[in-house]
Parts: sequence; C-alpha cells; structure tokens
Amino acid sequence: MTIDRFLKYFFALSLIVIFSLNAFAQPNGQLTREQRELADYIKSHYTKSEVMIPMRDGVKLFVCIYEPKDKKQKYPIMFDRTPYSVGPYGPDNYKTSLGPDELFAREGYIFVYGDVRGRYMSEGEYEDVRPYIPNKKPNQIDETTDTYDTVDWLIKNVPNNNGRVGVYGISYPGFYTSMAGIDGHPAIKAISPQAPVSDWFHGDDNHHNGALFLAQNFSFFTGFGQPRPTPTSNNNYVKPFNYGTQDGYKFYLDMGGMKNAGDIYQKQFGFRIKFWDEMMEHPNYDQFWKERNIFPNLKNIHAAVMTVGGWYDNEDLFGALGTYEAIEKQNPGIYNVLVMGPWCHGCWARTDGDWLGMAYFGSKTGIYYREHFELPFFNYFLKDKGEISQIKEVNVFDTGANEWRELPNWSPSVSTDTAFYLNRETGEVHFGDGTLGRVPPTGGSRPKAGGGAAGNVAYDEYISDPWNPVPNTEKRNAETIRYPRDFMTEDQRFAATRPDVLTYQTEPLAEDVTVAGSIKPELFISSSGTDSDFIVKLIDVFPDDYKYPEGAKPPDNSPANILSTNGYEMLLRGEPMPARFRNSFERPEGLRPNVPTKLSFVMPGITHTFKKGHRIMVQIQSTWFPLVARNPQKFMANYKLGTDADFQKATDRVYHSAQYPSRIVLPILKR
Repeated sequence: MTIDRFLKYFFALSLIVIFSLNAFAQPNGQLTREQRELADYIKSHYTKSEVMIPMRDGVKLFVCIYEPKDKKQKYPIMFDRTPYSVGPYGPDNYKTSLGPDELFAREGYIFVYGDVRGRYMSEGEYEDVRPYIPNKKPNQIDETTDTYDTVDWLIKNVPNNNGRVGVYGISYPGFYTSMAGIDGHPAIKAISPQAPVSDWFHGDDNHHNGALFLAQNFSFFTGFGQPRPTPTSNNNYVKPFNYGTQDGYKFYLDMGGMKNAGDIYQKQFGFRIKFWDEMMEHPNYDQFWKERNIFPNLKNIHAAVMTVGGWYDNEDLFGALGTYEAIEKQNPGIYNVLVMGPWCHGCWARTDGDWLGMAYFGSKTGIYYREHFELPFFNYFLKDKGEISQIKEVNVFDTGANEWRELPNWSPSVSTDTAFYLNRETGEVHFGDGTLGRVPPTGGSRPKAGGGAAGNVAYDEYISDPWNPVPNTEKRNAETIRYPRDFMTEDQRFAATRPDVLTYQTEPLAEDVTVAGSIKPELFISSSGTDSDFIVKLIDVFPDDYKYPEGAKPPDNSPANILSTNGYEMLLRGEPMPARFRNSFERPEGLRPNVPTKLSFVMPGITHTFKKGHRIMVQIQSTWFPLVARNPQKFMANYKLGTDADFQKATDRVYHSAQYPSRIVLPILKR
C-alpha cells in the first residue's frame, strides 16, 4: 500500500499519545473528594516559586519549588526531574499532589520539580537517553552533571532545607533518577528509580531482544518526538496526529513495511521525527545503543537505593530488575533493595493494586507499597524518622499465592533451574494437545497436524503470515493504538485457537509450584525463510471450576465482570526473540532454510505460584502484533527499512525429540 493510499484512511479522530506519568500526579477531569482535600491542603500549607538554575556550561534549567509554610523545622528536598513537564506553570498554579504519592504532602518535604535540558521551560537541546560521559572535562555535561549542579544550587539557595535530598521518578524520570546516583552530589542521600529506562535495545520500551515494540513507540514519538523550537510552558508546538481509526491492529497493519513509518510522520507533520529515524538506522546492538545502556555506568553510587518495578509492566520491567542487579554488583556495601509488585507501568503510584484486568491479587498492594515501602524509605534516610526493618533485600509479590515474599537476591539463589520439555502426545492430533513435562522426549513423537517426523526428529509447524499476524490483545479499541494496560494478564484462549500458535501444557499440578527468577527458553527451531521471530509466552491455566474468592469485587471497567474465569489462561510473561540475533546482537546472521538450530534467550523473571490443580502452559508463535513490529521473515541487513514487498510467509517449526529437545527452564523455589 502506498503512503498516499494509506493516508486516505486518516479522518476525524485526532489523538496525540504522549506518555507521561504526570497523569498519575495530576488526575484528569473531576477530582475525587480525597483528591480535592489534598489539593486544598497543598495550597494552604505550601508556597510555590519558579527559578532558572545555571548549569556549568551556562545553560539554565527550569525548576518549580514547593516549600512548607511552617518554618519551625528544616525539611529535606524531594526532587523529580522529568521530560514530561513540571506544570502547571505559574507561581499561583499548584499541583494537586506532591511527591511520589499522596502521603508525602502531609508528611512535609520541600518538593522540587525540574524540566530536563531542552524540554518545556528549560534551555538547551534535548537528547533522548543522553549518554553518560566518563572522565568529563570541566564544561562537559550529561544528566549526572545537570542533576549535580541543580542540587548544589538548591542546597545553597532554598531556605530551611536540612541538607538532604531524595530523588525519585517513574519510567523516563526513573532514568534521570538513576543518573542522579552516579557520581552523585553528597547531599543526595536516597534515590528510588522506578520502572527506570535503562537499555532501549535489549529490554526496555523500544526493543526487546532487538525486536522493535511498534505500537507503543510509534504512538509515543508522534508527540514526544516533535522538536521544541524554544522554551515553552505548553504543548502548542506539538502538531496533532490523525490515526483515522481506533483499531490499532488495523492501523499498523495498513502501515505496511517499517520503511513507511517515517514517511508517514513526514506526510503528517511536514518533517521527520529525528529519534525515530535514528532508531531505524540502527537495527543492531551497535555503539549508538551501547552508549545508551546505563547498566555498565551504574557505579560510584553512595545514596541509599530502592528500585521499584511491576511484574506486568510492558515497558520497563527489564529496567527495574537490571538496575537493581547492576547497582548491587558494582556498588558493594551500599543500601540497595528491590520492590516488585503486581502492577502495570507506574500503577503502584496511584492505584489500589488489587486488580489488573481479569487478574485479582487479594489485597490493595499499591496502598500497601506506598505505606510500608515508599514513605518509610525516604523518611528514614532523609529525616532519620521511623525504621525500615520491614524492607528486605528483595521484596517481591507472588502473583499466584497473592502474598509478599522476601528473597536474599535476584535472580534468587534459593531457586533451582528446572527444565520443562515440549512434547506431543501420540494418537489423534488436534490443537492444544502439546504436553509440557520434566521428562525429556526420547524419540520421534507424534507431530502436530502440519508437522512431521523423520526418524527421531519430530516437530510442530505453522505458517506465519505477516499480513495475518497473531494479535497481542483481543481488544479493538483506542487502547490498541498504544497497548492496553492489562494485556499482560489477558486471557490467552483467543490465541490458542489460531493455527499459527503452538500450545503446550502440563497436567493439573499435584502440588503448588513457585517460580522465582528469570525464565529461559531453549528451543530448537527452523524456518522456511531466512529469519523469523519466536515469541514465547508463559501462562497460568486456571481450573475449569475456578471462581474469584468471596468478596472480590472487580472495578466497573474490568473484563472480570463479563468474562468467565473457568479455564482462564492468565498471561504471566511474553517475550520475542528474533532468530537473526541467536548468536550475537551485534552481528546478526540469517537462518539456513529448514535447518534446525538452537534458539536460547532469557525472559524477565516472575515470582508466581502455580497453585495445585492449575496447569503451566507455554505458547509459541512468530508474530505478536501490533505490539511487536513484523519480521519480514527473510534476512535483511536492516529489517527496519523493509517495504511491503519484503514481507513473506514462512513455515516455522519447533522441534521436540531426543536429538532436538526444546524446553523452557523455570527457576523453581526450593521448599
């Protein structure tokens, strides 16, 4: 489809998708009674000022400062740096909530919000995930120096501060929080990177194992990627983007080859999106991505650290787990803890945390986190108030047992890697009859319909068609322009019925099985093409007679109100792996058509108890759309510049035999 023909579909709907967790801090629409009371409290107990702070290179950055009117004591500073605006602007326009959550305003802190360099009211040029510069010259800047210089000014110029600073932020602000710890100012005593952006190639936001996450990135950069000409307090410079449909699956399918995406921006706006084009020019793990990987630079950190993440965070789960591990390894002896709960991206900040889609977690985990982890952490290190014995080294919510657990480390040394082998029963072949068990296959077992066996080589196969890709959600509404927040707990029965999805499951479990740690697929695969993605999904299959516990009341908009829980196939984790990167992310190589090869990778971990009577299920497919951009299914030097004509059908195989024993390795928690 040509660009001109494609753009004829654009009409009526104007949707700017700019992701900002300020939406959590400043609720849209009518405030609840509790929110209004908090907003009134802030206006009556705080004064607000706005200043421009000079950096070492002469550029000035904008901050707004909320100071308690009570001057009887000194207060620590809570600092949030963001690319998403510190608004509302103007000394008489107040935020309706201050700090990481609703508890902080009444607790009493000096709250400082800063527009990062090149965004909104700050001077300078913006750079996405600006690389850290080691051994800087005096006038060189990066995000560590901008934080250092701002904190230094605040400590010296904001009256009544106690000389201590805490830094926090979710998602992109989480990246700036991590940067605040590196070579940090001595006054920074506590930082909390939450869902922090960390490595945009291997697992956060932009790519997973080098596979482009299409929907969330294309929609994000329609707004965020537009250049800001001069410092401004509003979004007037952002041109609207017309999708012409509320069906994300249709929109991105009609987009065609990835080469068209940048051209669509050009056609809509009259200019190209700089960072999008940069992403397209770097399909492999080259220097561009390496210098934007923060993990190797998480050194020389002296502040106390509490990293926070959500098990159902589609964007930065990888970043949370990796940030904790990198800091732990490279900063021995500092206070460094991890908190992981049953949350979507940033949902711990303002939601109750007892439901996500059809998944019920038994208690209000978000409220518990804010009361028992977040406020005590900052109070202890910034105010010498209270105690934090309840915060362990690794604090994880078990999403199957619905309880908090403490672990000594991550990935847990208390777990044992246990292989579950893919196999297929003998007898009549039908969809969904693949088995998953601890006994490896011993010969050429019966293949799935369309599969085959030759001697001791057995496989299941399916035809992967880029023009009929497997959807990542059943929804066809405006959420799918980006992605539905609850798709990571969505019932996967809709996918299991497709002929291009392979399903393997255990028998009903005779006892509880708790998985705690990273998931490691080890597959033997082939394709009739020279490249293909392989998506692996780990699923908890509920019994046919399952019912929610008595008293569990789902939110009004929850699918749990209309869908049956009988046999609910709850998605726990899904991850793509392009075959071209099977041996190296730096030097991809094509497949030899129809020749079996090993494909091993690591999926971000879980802490989940598969309850007695449940089943463990694995689904394997080659498309997951529009979440993941379609692989052309032929090896290309740069698949991101592929055209419609480059898409080709492929017959993909997953082998399960003594010679090629495909399996998934799960870390089982020791009893």
